Amino acid sequence: MRKNFGSKPWTYPQPVFIVAAYDENEKPCAMNAAWGGIHYDDQIALCLGSEHKTVDNILKSKAFTVSMATVEHLVACDYVGVESGNKEPDKFSKAGFHATKSEFVNAPIINELPMTIECRLVSYDPKSCHLVGEIVNVSADESIIDNNGKIDPQKLRPITFDPVNNAYLAVGEKVGNAFRDGLALKKN
Repeated sequence: MRKNFGSKPWTYPQPVFIVAAYDENEKPCAMNAAWGGIHYDDQIALCLGSEHKTVDNILKSKAFTVSMATVEHLVACDYVGVESGNKEPDKFSKAGFHATKSEFVNAPIINELPMTIECRLVSYDPKSCHLVGEIVNVSADESIIDNNGKIDPQKLRPITFDPVNNAYLAVGEKVGNAFRDGLALKKN
């Protein structure tokens, strides 16, 4: 038996993205966004309301970064979601974040968050809140790189959003091998 909940924006996992952009004075601003994902091989799509200061900055600068929220910085990542950059001009620094300018786009990389997608704005529709960015680069701090030169999710410790219970969940346990474990059924 199944329980019906009706139309809800619920999926698992929902990433917790920290979206950052510079204002016209190159002051960084960041916000927490849970509705988003890969759009094409080289694009990311996010649902961001036009009332956000960070969205205003993205529209002006035509660039932004998307960092993975982590267990280690959960409080700061939640803070940039509950505080408005329109009301608190020092939101970025109050979160304890520091920025380094991306080498690839005019947007801040949040030093404390070890994985970042650097993007150029492709489009934004204020009616649907649909923002699309071209992925120009993905950068990762050496602290989360494994012996094979790849990002180690257990070192990254990203969090996901549980929309049903308004909670953050840690990600990290490996339970299988993609593009390999299902081959066992193909042999039959």
